[in-house]
Amino acid sequence: MTILLLGSGGREHAFAWKMTQSPLCEKLFVVPGNAGTAAIAENVAISATDFEAVKALVLKENISLVVVGPEDPLVKGIYDYFKNDESLKHIPVIGPSQLGAQLEGSKEFAKEFLMKHNIPTAAYDSFTAETVEKGCEFLETLQPPYVLKADGLAAGKGVLIIQDLDEAKTELRNMLVHAKFGTASAKVVIEEFLDGIELSCFVLTDGKSYKILPTAKDYKRIGEGDTGLNTGGMGAVSPVPYVDAVLMEKIETRIVKPTIEGFQKDGIEYKGFVFIGLINVKGEPIVIEYNVRMGDPETEVVVPRLKSDLVELFLSVADQKLGDFNLEVDPRSATTVMVVSGGYPEDFEKGKVISGLENIEDSIVFHAGTKLDNGNVVTNGGRVIAITSYGDNFQEAVKKSYQNIDKLSFDKMYFRKDIGFDLI
Repeated sequence: MTILLLGSGGREHAFAWKMTQSPLCEKLFVVPGNAGTAAIAENVAISATDFEAVKALVLKENISLVVVGPEDPLVKGIYDYFKNDESLKHIPVIGPSQLGAQLEGSKEFAKEFLMKHNIPTAAYDSFTAETVEKGCEFLETLQPPYVLKADGLAAGKGVLIIQDLDEAKTELRNMLVHAKFGTASAKVVIEEFLDGIELSCFVLTDGKSYKILPTAKDYKRIGEGDTGLNTGGMGAVSPVPYVDAVLMEKIETRIVKPTIEGFQKDGIEYKGFVFIGLINVKGEPIVIEYNVRMGDPETEVVVPRLKSDLVELFLSVADQKLGDFNLEVDPRSATTVMVVSGGYPEDFEKGKVISGLENIEDSIVFHAGTKLDNGNVVTNGGRVIAITSYGDNFQEAVKKSYQNIDKLSFDKMYFRKDIGFDLI
């Protein structure tokens, strides 16, 4: 079959890497893709949110499955676009409906869903520019640190955690009145801070059944020891060593099952990934957020641990036969380290030539922000390349990744040297 994958990051390169291993995948197109996907598939230089251009490509190339990597096309309703178009409705889209995508598109929608279905989450309230002073009063009722979340999509950067009450009030006004995150912060959710260890639980559902994928933990802060600004993710580890059978059972019964049942009760069409961001507070899992796609860079450690055919897995979702699918997982650990552009997550330069890729051994290279320029692979984003390795434990895996990163170079290259530091 001919398959279309939407997206251009490390997550999409990992999907492409795995799907092209399937005998069912005759041809793979990636929109718009990167230098990594260009080596194993055909990139098409159109936007993943230009649905008319996507439709034209699908019909021209006789594409029979569409896999959506990032959140933007989902929040903008690509699932519904296909479903409501006579010439496209027979083509399955792996990703939720526009209503389901609101779980990520609106923090307030997600909080209301969690409360409605009695899924454990932090206490919260939401505010707009008109109610900014009430928001400041609400902050006074909480203990520091204070958590402010832009309601809309802010590319993983719309969450502030602030120790000082006056600073929290100032930032609330910056978000609501001065549009710090543009339209994403026209509404802000304030919630109580939860103290614990974060982890990511990934679920794939066909709307009726579900499969829990390997757990992962990512490292969001730019600086070592989890300091500095939030990024899209600087590295990840799978499985999470402290997640035992007892915690997993709590996650499944208290969070995963009621989430999938909530879709059915609320009439939400959902055939795709549910990323549940959790915090483990004294052995009790509590939901921080939902995302409606796989995480990045967690995909770069979760997908390499799947032994099953990924295309077969997606088809079982499309046909609502996921309950019968036997998901096989590699028992080894996987760790990925993200190599980023100097200055990221603030200002950084693009177009730096990357050297040493051909010298990498015993690790998998996933391209994130790269492109081809006159035969050279050059930087084209903040997060540039993820280096993923296997090991009997995460320490062994991460050591291999660092050994291979030493063979890479580009101007102002940066990476964290402590991925997994808190798990030792």
